[in-house]
Amino acid sequence: MVPGAAHPALLALLALLGALVPGPGGAQISVQPPKAIIPRGGSITVNCSTSCDGHTLLGLETQLAKKEVDHGNNWKIFELSDVQKDSTPICYSSCPDSQQSASMNLTVYWFPERVELAPLPRWQPVDEHLILRCVVSGGAPRDRLTVVLLREEEELGRQPAGKGEPAEVTVRVLARRDDHGANFSCRTELDLRSQGLGLFQNSSDPRKLRTFALPMTNPHLGTPSVLEVGTRYPVNCTLVGLFPVLEADVHLALGDMRLKSTITYNDDSLFAEAWVNGKVEEEGIQYLTCAVNLGGQSRRSRKNVTIYSFPAPNLTLSQPEVSEWTTVNVECEAQAGAVVTLNGTPARPPGPRVQLQLNASAEDNGRSFSCSAALEVAGQVVHKHQTRKLRVLYGPRLNERDCLGNWTWQEGSQQTLRCQAWGNPTPKLNCSRKEDGALLPIGDLRPVTREVAGTYQCRATSTHGEVTREVVINVIYQQNTMAIIIVVAFLFVVGTVGTAAYIYNYQRKIQKYELQKARKAQEEAAMKLNTTSHATLSLPPQDTTSSAPKP
Repeated sequence: MVPGAAHPALLALLALLGALVPGPGGAQISVQPPKAIIPRGGSITVNCSTSCDGHTLLGLETQLAKKEVDHGNNWKIFELSDVQKDSTPICYSSCPDSQQSASMNLTVYWFPERVELAPLPRWQPVDEHLILRCVVSGGAPRDRLTVVLLREEEELGRQPAGKGEPAEVTVRVLARRDDHGANFSCRTELDLRSQGLGLFQNSSDPRKLRTFALPMTNPHLGTPSVLEVGTRYPVNCTLVGLFPVLEADVHLALGDMRLKSTITYNDDSLFAEAWVNGKVEEEGIQYLTCAVNLGGQSRRSRKNVTIYSFPAPNLTLSQPEVSEWTTVNVECEAQAGAVVTLNGTPARPPGPRVQLQLNASAEDNGRSFSCSAALEVAGQVVHKHQTRKLRVLYGPRLNERDCLGNWTWQEGSQQTLRCQAWGNPTPKLNCSRKEDGALLPIGDLRPVTREVAGTYQCRATSTHGEVTREVVINVIYQQNTMAIIIVVAFLFVVGTVGTAAYIYNYQRKIQKYELQKARKAQEEAAMKLNTTSHATLSLPPQDTTSSAPKP
């Protein structure tokens, strides 16, 4: 026990006696100050005095450390030091015939030793409730201590600290997207303004909240269902409705091997792309997985990818280069399980092998043979193709289509003379004029001259034979044309003159005939008149019919 301190039971007894036994003549005892508030560990002086005039016993009963610092006949001053908690010191006096006591209220204040916001969730889902909990240890007086919870500087709620130790205060708030990255804290307020002191605040360290939104849907996984060994193909993964999208992690993997991916972020979505390589050791069914992780949660999609081997079919010609009219065998063969088609004709029955036979002609030179193989992999039909060309050797060809046998041109005109031999190998063509051996001017003739006229002998030769053809070039001269024009004009003039003479002669004969006819009519009229006048004997009638001249 602290020296000078009394037993608590004794203090209570003294207070009870002071209340029940009044002093003679109304003697009083007082204590100053009657109430006080000091910081924990502080000191205070207490004055005990009495109105008793006679010899009196005056003292201060307390559990606190005390020291008498001054006194008089009916008063004493005590110093109380290192006050750690609330106390009620009692001043007492014992007069000859009575005892009195008076107590004071000594309140100790102190700031909380610990103000801490309980740890926040590592990630808080958006639109779900968050419980904020503030823990306060120490601090007094508790009826003056309030706990406030804050979002940045926004007050979310306040509650009295209460009597518990440590005190815990909670507030329930709805997490928002705007809360991502916001600081949350709690603060205590010790309000001693009514005691003439002030408002004392203690704040916790802030804690940063991270909120997130993850859709309930799984990512969309874009991948081929089959992949050939030795090839590579892009795969992608897409998910919409993420917040904060930059915090999302994407895991693309083929089997147990993670793929190196490139991620593109948009407002609330991401697009991850990677390349998958078909490897021999991975042939068979593999699982392509895409997992999007955010806020400690994950959304996952998985698809099967079948990695397969399918070499191109083997297309063979018995002879890739043959002479004309040689028999050629063509064969197409693929791996077991495939169905082949040769030049659009499927194998009969359907299978991995088909062949055909042909008698090679000039028209078959450069002919392509196409072999297609189809294989079903994981319900999907894949195709492979192979082509080969046949080369047919044949002698020169020089026909009317390629080299016209007769050409007639106007001198001075612009013409193009075409004469070309064909064959395999390509033949050599030589055309020379029979008269003097001049070469045939194959190509553009600008202009045509009379010197190119003549008959030419064209000879096409190759290692597979030769062929000849006669080519005649006629050139119409300008003077020949004038002679024709003169002859035609002469004949036209002669014809015109002859026709005019004929018409003139015919008209003259008609006029002469008409004149003769008129004259004979006059003579007949005169004879009739003469007969009537002389009453001569009737004579036999004369034949007056005459024929008109024939033109």
